[in-house]
Amino acid sequence: MIGPETFVVPLQNGVEAPSQLAAAPGSEHVLGGLCGTFSWVTAPGRIRSVGAGNYIKFAELDNRPSDRAEQLCRVFERAGVNAEIPSDIHKALWQKFLLVTSFGGVGAVTRAPIGIIRTIPETRRLLEQCMQEVLALARARQVALADTVVADTMTVVDSLAARGTTSLQRDIMDGKPSELEFWNGAVVRLARDVEVATPLHEFIYQCLLPQEMQARGKVPT
Repeated sequence: MIGPETFVVPLQNGVEAPSQLAAAPGSEHVLGGLCGTFSWVTAPGRIRSVGAGNYIKFAELDNRPSDRAEQLCRVFERAGVNAEIPSDIHKALWQKFLLVTSFGGVGAVTRAPIGIIRTIPETRRLLEQCMQEVLALARARQVALADTVVADTMTVVDSLAARGTTSLQRDIMDGKPSELEFWNGAVVRLARDVEVATPLHEFIYQCLLPQEMQARGKVPT
């Protein structure tokens, strides 16, 4: 399936998908990519979307300009898709990672939508502290996130539809296998590699792990 000119753009949540995928066809066939949407399957062939913040971003893993990325961007634009080639794909991946792991983890343990989480001072502060942990991890891994990334991300949080939830939260609440290992679990795992403390993400991961293992049939329900 992978020809000489074929390239693959992973859109999975997290920051590990590009490197994991590159191990199969080779890094020359892989771009970094991410997408943003608040949507879910309501019935076969039917998708419900909340809000208007839908986008796709992708770029070469070394951030060099390329004709193939430009061509793909034009294809998406002609189809009416909001597509962008960021100047630093790793920064873009980690900016989203900072948001979704924090929002997803806090949402999953509180069982509350973002409108409630951001309104209650205690959960709002918890959300910000989780973001600070991811920022410290990103910097330890030489990812150039801005000093204002937490404040900027909270501005995004305040603009989201009040009933918004993440796929992680919905899957945990529905008893389905989730992205826990690639969200909060990845924060914990990657932080240990560079000796960065992430106690809040570790607490969230440990609290949600029994439900995740039950959903995957690894422990009795």
